[in-house]
Amino acid sequence: MPRKARIDAPGAVHHIILRGINRRKIFFDDSDRDDFLDRLEGILTDSKTSCYAWAFMTNHTHLLLRTGTVPIATVMRRL
Repeated sequence: MPRKARIDAPGAVHHIILRGINRRKIFFDDSDRDDFLDRLEGILTDSKTSCYAWAFMTNHTHLLLRTGTVPIATVMRRL
């Protein structure tokens, strides 16, 4: 069952959790984390979305983002 849509407005702060399917790994080494950070940086810069914190574990990650000029759902789809 899909989750309910986030309430989004310019300047809204979101705690985003990305998880691996069935608790599988999404990061296998530091190179995977670096690649993810590079992609994240580009997308956040383009969308003027602020990132206040992140935490990377092997099978999931947490992001604390503030919506910029692009809705957060669009930012997450691009990621």
